[in-house]
Amino acid sequence: MTTRGVLYVHSAPRALCPHVEWAVAGVLGTRVNLDWIRQPAAPGTWRSEFSWQGEAGTASKLASALRGWHLLRFEVTAEPCPTAEGERYSCTPDLGIFHAVTGIHGDILIPEDRLRAALARSQQGETDLEAEIAKLLGKPWDDELEPFRYAGEGAPVRWLHQVV
Repeated sequence: MTTRGVLYVHSAPRALCPHVEWAVAGVLGTRVNLDWIRQPAAPGTWRSEFSWQGEAGTASKLASALRGWHLLRFEVTAEPCPTAEGERYSCTPDLGIFHAVTGIHGDILIPEDRLRAALARSQQGETDLEAEIAKLLGKPWDDELEPFRYAGEGAPVRWLHQVV
């Protein structure tokens, strides 16, 4: 069963750009040429977006291929399909990787055991419940990536149209 998704490379040093393309090509099994534009949020870095289609689990493979590269910020999304929920991966050099399961409307679905563990940690005084829930929702990653999500001048614009 196939799904589709988007790879957002929010910032990469110029020297890393071809390596990102090679890693993505290795996962997808086809040549990949990304359109790179300057990233105004981090001078000297570049950004790109790439829509992909592949088997369920491709988002995980893409995130694994790119994780841990110094100075690389990215997100990978996958839409739900009949055999798998959707996924979202976010990665920053400081925070590492975040993974969430997403529903058909893009909402993050938090498994019951993770909620129970967060509640238990807060009840034992190890942490604040609000902070635990924020981590489960990926808020620290969203906070760090938000300045990089804005494309800036010259970025391609993707228009979405509602079909009636």
